[in-house]
Amino acid sequence: MQPRNMSMSGVVDLAAVKAAQEAKAKAEQARADAARQGGGGAVSPADLVIDVDEAGFERDVLQRSTEVPVVIDFWAEWCEPCKQLSPVLERLAVEYNGRFVLAKIDVDANQMLMQQFGVQGIPAVFAVVAGQALPLFQGAAAEAQIRQTLDQLVTVAEQRFGLTGLDVDPEAEPGGGAQAAPEAPAGPYDALLEAAVQALDAGDLGGAVQAYKNVLSDDPGNTEAKLGLAQAELLQRVQGADPQQVRKDAADKPADAQAQIAAADLDLVGGHVEDAFGRLIETVQRTAGDEREAVRLRLLELFEVVGADDPRVTAARRALARALF
Repeated sequence: MQPRNMSMSGVVDLAAVKAAQEAKAKAEQARADAARQGGGGAVSPADLVIDVDEAGFERDVLQRSTEVPVVIDFWAEWCEPCKQLSPVLERLAVEYNGRFVLAKIDVDANQMLMQQFGVQGIPAVFAVVAGQALPLFQGAAAEAQIRQTLDQLVTVAEQRFGLTGLDVDPEAEPGGGAQAAPEAPAGPYDALLEAAVQALDAGDLGGAVQAYKNVLSDDPGNTEAKLGLAQAELLQRVQGADPQQVRKDAADKPADAQAQIAAADLDLVGGHVEDAFGRLIETVQRTAGDEREAVRLRLLELFEVVGADDPRVTAARRALARALF
């Protein structure tokens, strides 16, 4: 299988996780705290390759991504191409000496994570930087291509988020170098937000939706709850969908609002942000009345999922305005 998506252009916020803006703020706070405390210490080379499951995903991937880029290797024991790719990634993680951490996720044991990332086949490689997921490539790529992608990744992480990586000491004890940043004081809705995350981890999308709605009923402006609700509802809509049938319907019925809306949801879950936006904007141009309004509202919901500050959202808003007026 030939690798695809070998670029940094496919950034998409993770479904059902904290907003990237908050992750970036945490990264800045963690660096400030580490500076005041004289640094967090060096890590062992053994800490650069870790096994991750759903229970530890927020700690080991999302929180860690505020310090260093985390490359995710989705694999399975029965996957022969995975057995070719994984050793290469593990070796490069050590060679890059703390510029990224490799997180290995067994898809058989972590189906929810596989669904959240929209993984269609393995091996599949993603990265998470300051809470944002970047699809890197699928399939057993050549080492030269992998190196090029990793070089782009660490450059983006440093230039856009100020993440310069971890200090590595071959003499450090595994698991003993890095210190977690101090936890922020609990907010009034932290328990409800945590309940939503736990519901997502358990595959209870309806419970997650309700938990986010509970927060918004008291605090309509809560940014994390608004983002979480939009993401959980997106996952709920695509759950159980037949991707091939959805895409066939969309291809056969280009002016059918519901067919295009369903396909746009799949586009976004798969990380194809611009495809999702473009599909709906074109559908706005082809439809009228209630159908056009339904497409417009779904597009606004997808804007919420990606985030108002994302430049692709800004561009799509302009395109939508042109299509409407």
